[in-house]
Amino acid sequence: MDIREALYTTRAMRRVRPDPIPEDIQARILDAAIRAPTGGNGQAWRFLLVDAPEVRATIGEFYSECIDTLWSTFYKDRLQAVSADPESDRSKQMLRMKKSVDWAQDNFANYPLMLFAFDRADSSGSSIFPAVWNAMLQARADGVGSSLTSILSMKADEVHALLSVPDDKGWRMACCVPMGFPTGRWGVAQRRPVHEVSYRNSWGQPIGFEVPEPLWP
Repeated sequence: MDIREALYTTRAMRRVRPDPIPEDIQARILDAAIRAPTGGNGQAWRFLLVDAPEVRATIGEFYSECIDTLWSTFYKDRLQAVSADPESDRSKQMLRMKKSVDWAQDNFANYPLMLFAFDRADSSGSSIFPAVWNAMLQARADGVGSSLTSILSMKADEVHALLSVPDDKGWRMACCVPMGFPTGRWGVAQRRPVHEVSYRNSWGQPIGFEVPEPLWP
């Protein structure tokens, strides 16, 4: 696969089939992850794959509780704004996102594979998240959809206990990446163009060029 196709189409793919992911694909995903840059070559990461149905079921319960909390707290004002003006472009975008997350909430236990990433002594995530992104890009190359979530940190103690993560070694759950073969099609995510969110030399100063449409394909 062309690298630009992978970069432009590796977006959150939450709707997936329950079909198992072959172990050779799993191996490529993890091997790509550990090739990512890591500060001081510290490699202070650990990866844990979950495919046991009973473990996935419990994680699904944790995830559902976290999402309920998310809608009632962090996104409460935005959801109220959607109710007040459901026809605005911003409201429609928010509703599309919520519908996707709602699907994940209802089906989290059915993701055939979950990748948990842990780091130690790196609260910035500067090493673990490049590794996770490598894993997601490799998954895309093998036709596997993925979506990164850190919301399970609300249940970090429970997740650590469920997964038997040692509590005296300093390991921190950075994120969970549920994976599966998508039910839909790959595509380029809609985003605000770069010239609206990028500056040059000083905050607020124009970048000097415009990119009104994606540069791939």
